Amino acid sequence: MQSGSASGAGARPLVRRRTPRDLGACVRVLGEVHRSDGYPVNWPPSPRAWLTGGALVSAWVAESDGRLSGHVGLSRSGAADAAPGLWSALTGSDAGAAAVVGRLFVDPRARGRGIGALLMAQAVAEARRRGLHPVLDVVASDTAAVALYERLDWRPLGTVEQEWGPRLTVTVRCYAAPPGAAAGHAPGATRARRSS
Repeated sequence: MQSGSASGAGARPLVRRRTPRDLGACVRVLGEVHRSDGYPVNWPPSPRAWLTGGALVSAWVAESDGRLSGHVGLSRSGAADAAPGLWSALTGSDAGAAAVVGRLFVDPRARGRGIGALLMAQAVAEARRRGLHPVLDVVASDTAAVALYERLDWRPLGTVEQEWGPRLTVTVRCYAAPPGAAAGHAPGATRARRSS
């Protein structure tokens, strides 16, 4: 599934499935996001492995003005993911019926064009297509990402503390997509400014 039209000045961003050829540009944009916003909190030893590893189901990129401008992934839940467990406890559903939206970032130069919301809609659509419920977690201090998820009507599940290093405890907010949200018509999609 693709969203948007061909890239160009002022054109709506294009969202498409990520290919192996995109990884170099993804790592470059991720580096810019890390320098600008501190995401990810811990820079991975291998950014390519961080983007492709784990229980990844699929990933997408956004293109704006002929350049890669954003990324999102969808994964099966793993032992370190807090959101599926909280969602399971609240709904009575099996945690394995959740899919985790993650690795979401938007180039700082391309923000304010709804790219984060378009990428989120793509991941939600794929999760729904697979019969899974989308969930995510975000560092509580990332207020811009929290604002995006709440504008898109994602429901808070709770807050947890996670150990991300020998002396690094991080507060993480967990969210679930609203039940039955239309994948491509998320509220606030044109107002999204920033993603985690």
